[in-house]
Amino acid sequence: MFKKILIANRGEIACRVIKTARKMGIRTVAVYSDADARALHVEMADEKVNIGPAAAAQSYLVIDRIIAACKETGAEAVHPGYGFLSERSAFPKALKEAGIVFIGPNPHAIDAMGDKIESKKAASAAGVSTVPGYMGIIDSEDEAVKIARDIGYPVMIKASAGGGGKGMRIAYSDAETRDGYARSKSEAKSSFGDDRVFIEKFITNPRHIEIQVLGDKHGNVIYLGERECSIQRRNQKVIEEAPSPLLDEKTRKAMGEQAVALAKAVGYDSAGTVEFVAGQDRSFFFLEMNTRLQVEHPVTELITGVDLVEQMIRVAYGEKLKLKQSDVKLNGWAVESRVYAEDPYRSFLPSTGRLVRYQPPAEKIENGITVRNDTGVFEGGEISIWYDPMIAKLCTHAPTRAAAISAMSTALDEFVIEGIQHNIPFVAAIMEHPVWQSGKLSTGFIAEQYPDGFKGAALSSANAAKLAQVAVLLDHVENSRKRRISGQMNGRDVQFDRSRHVHLAKSWHQVELDGGMEALAASCGWVPGQSVAHVVLNGETLSVQVKRILNGYRLTWRGISAAAYVYSTREAELARLMPEKKAADTSKKLLCPMPGLVVSIAVSEGQEVKAGDPLAIVEAMKMENILRAERDVTVKKLNAKKGDSLQVDAVIMEFA
Repeated sequence: MFKKILIANRGEIACRVIKTARKMGIRTVAVYSDADARALHVEMADEKVNIGPAAAAQSYLVIDRIIAACKETGAEAVHPGYGFLSERSAFPKALKEAGIVFIGPNPHAIDAMGDKIESKKAASAAGVSTVPGYMGIIDSEDEAVKIARDIGYPVMIKASAGGGGKGMRIAYSDAETRDGYARSKSEAKSSFGDDRVFIEKFITNPRHIEIQVLGDKHGNVIYLGERECSIQRRNQKVIEEAPSPLLDEKTRKAMGEQAVALAKAVGYDSAGTVEFVAGQDRSFFFLEMNTRLQVEHPVTELITGVDLVEQMIRVAYGEKLKLKQSDVKLNGWAVESRVYAEDPYRSFLPSTGRLVRYQPPAEKIENGITVRNDTGVFEGGEISIWYDPMIAKLCTHAPTRAAAISAMSTALDEFVIEGIQHNIPFVAAIMEHPVWQSGKLSTGFIAEQYPDGFKGAALSSANAAKLAQVAVLLDHVENSRKRRISGQMNGRDVQFDRSRHVHLAKSWHQVELDGGMEALAASCGWVPGQSVAHVVLNGETLSVQVKRILNGYRLTWRGISAAAYVYSTREAELARLMPEKKAADTSKKLLCPMPGLVVSIAVSEGQEVKAGDPLAIVEAMKMENILRAERDVTVKKLNAKKGDSLQVDAVIMEFA
């Protein structure tokens, strides 16, 4: 077996590979850019090598620097993780010339399957059902529009060398095709160094289901069940699960056998994923093949018990697969939530900065429930503008889907992140959503269920009652000494957001809810200052995040975030009379919605623009964001220019 391997990646996937390498007794080498000098994967590895500036094009994407790091440290093999160089055939070819083993598929398989255009041709030749589309090179916006019309709207414009939702747009009209073509090419160029795009039919109300395959260098290929990845936002997966609630055993077998046939046709010899778009009637069409480890691979590991990274390393070393197809058994259910540095309340715009507090739920296996957290950050670390916004992949496994979802809800409630914005409230709200819980999904779930964006989970009367009781209990804990003085603190109001849901506590163990007195059987081990309060209310356990605010608490639970003000009766009467602060008027300014780099300014001073016209493009975390005029305006002053790095709410331009 290898004595030392290098991980040509960063973040949580680099940490993930290091964990398995340690288990196998293999020493590891981390490479890092200037921006990642203090990163977790650098601390975890046995050795580290700096490979250049923060920009990936000058560090993680430079093959010669990776090879030089291998030679410097004596690394015998390289694991590419996902993204970066993982699907470029030039990388394993260069490694081979240098006498270094690539822990991934052979270059021929990467060329045949890693390129979306070529993979569809190969799939078609292998008899795999494919989505209708145009697989040739598209050279202009006009040509893209003609092809889209021929296929019929809606269409999907996709980067040929892409992945992870980058360089991908859905178009419903000629105008959207022109815009999507330009943006897809630009994102593909910056993310993958290849600006080729293709167009295919977009299947309405589809489900995204993928098959995990595993092959060795001796012609053996198996599949390890499926994952469903239908919960997506802007073509970026948010929540994954295994198995899929859609499939029956017959469909699972058919999809698996097609995936294996395709892998064998191109001589595939590592872990890989064959992705399908499926109809609600269980019809399915080949979408693409990812010739690498997938972000969502942990859910497959949890239901099969197979360490995919270990298998990749063993296959690369030349070992035969010990597993046969008949050995693969699916056990229980697993769910993965991707935790991103983004603000769900501001259209999911990227968020950067220091992780002032980072306290993920404890990883454990207890009472048939597994909690796993793959992460690449630490408290005090920084989320920069240079790389993907993923913070962690939180996974739960249980005997049933309902139990896995319940465990995920609890784990999300316990996940504390401060210093940046994050999407935990959003994924926590999805876990409570009845459509998600029913398993009747499609890739349009988020757009359909949150058409106006995410405003936070609704505060129902039942949940308001629970949080009111929590607030009363926390107040009791903080003021226990005062309550020992006869007649003090007897009668407390709990008021949500100054206007909604007012509940009066006659004493800490009795709460009046909508005119009816309710006994409160409660226990709480919370200590003031702790971020999470574990409270038992009338037999139900709640893990509620607590942040002290003036006259009360900011309580976060199951995607709900509510300010609970705890007053005496007289204080509550006066508080209702206090005026609310009004936000400053920014209607005559275009503010930068996220920290990022100005790619272009589309207007000039004195120019009149119409509502919907593009004003500027800002790039953050490898995604381009078009900022458009909300109404007809005249540009008065430009405060930023192409190439500027801006902070959130920086003024880009002013209007007359």
